Amino acid sequence: MSTVLVAGGGIGGLAAALSVAQAGHRAVVLERRGAFTELGAGIQIGPNGFHALDRLGVGDAVRALAVYVDELRFMDGTTDERVRSMPLTERYRKRFGNPYAVVRRADLYEPLLAACRACDAVDLRTDSRVTAYEQDAASVTAVLESGQRVRGAALVGADGIRSAVRAQLVGDGEPRVSGHTIFRSVIPMDEVPPHLRWNCVTLWAGPRWHFVHYPIGEGKYLNLAATRDDGARQVVVGRPTGRDRVLGAFADLGRTARELLELGAQWREWVLCDRDPVGSWTDRRVTLLGDAAHPMLQYAAQGACMALEDAVVLGEVLACAEGGFALAWAEYESRRRRRTADAQWVAREMGRSLYHPAGQEAAARNAMLSGLSDDALYEKVSWLHDDRGFSRALRPVGAS
Repeated sequence: MSTVLVAGGGIGGLAAALSVAQAGHRAVVLERRGAFTELGAGIQIGPNGFHALDRLGVGDAVRALAVYVDELRFMDGTTDERVRSMPLTERYRKRFGNPYAVVRRADLYEPLLAACRACDAVDLRTDSRVTAYEQDAASVTAVLESGQRVRGAALVGADGIRSAVRAQLVGDGEPRVSGHTIFRSVIPMDEVPPHLRWNCVTLWAGPRWHFVHYPIGEGKYLNLAATRDDGARQVVVGRPTGRDRVLGAFADLGRTARELLELGAQWREWVLCDRDPVGSWTDRRVTLLGDAAHPMLQYAAQGACMALEDAVVLGEVLACAEGGFALAWAEYESRRRRRTADAQWVAREMGRSLYHPAGQEAAARNAMLSGLSDDALYEKVSWLHDDRGFSRALRPVGAS
């Protein structure tokens, strides 16, 4: 049994640790914070995410805490027009083999954490920020901020979009600032008027902005997330902001969307960041996973699902590896790189051409979406939602 070090104890890091343990190795998770916790509000999980959770052994635990929404609803945010909805009920679930659901981030994180704590082959360590690594022909050493050195046979960098492991391995500098600011709020569902308590993920699209909301916490809360393409260039992470600032940023919302936005309280803001895909995220015994490897904008709702998929594939290549960790990591990367790169590009493009157009471009978008059948909508998402091998690209390798 070899020891695999995992830098980062978020969703991707814990999933990686479980997968490493399932493959017959020991995982040591090195978390920078003083406790294993997950910050943030709502998260969407597609069928591919549930396929991955099932293979990690925690699918049922997450399902028990999830809200099963009836549809993904696309609205024109300036006119209140319902443009198109994609049904997510029995027909969708039968086609894709799992539901589409929404949860609090903690309701995804806690089952992963509980499974890691119950596994003798997973060692969870706090106050262990990884700042660098060293490797030779036989091992990898994670260098911690404290000066401590932790040795293992391999290292997985799952330490997020500003990964120290990536900084050394890829060396591509700071993340790309998208120019989009997102404002988030979570409110009790009791404060939402009954006529606005919709069991769906609703997206209101407007000129250079969009607004998403859906129930979380077993339906006890409403998650609000409003994004503005405002050209922001300075990184902001979770800064408290005033209600007047949020409402002023979305002055052209239609009546219903405005009513929902006005319910928000204790708003916080982030400036969204991502990175371009890279040609390689592996260095012999060291590899990357999740946001450290392929950070993406939230617009395809696939960031967490991609990290879960990464973890499953990582364990699969370890379980059948015969040539050592360097070859195993190379195989993992080759199976994941094109699919995750496509998810990164698609997320960016959705923000530009689907969510934020104005005028004639918005009218053309509405006409295109309203003309699609349910089957056509399912076909458009099938490359993401229906891939159970977690290696299918949007375009065949070699396609232009």
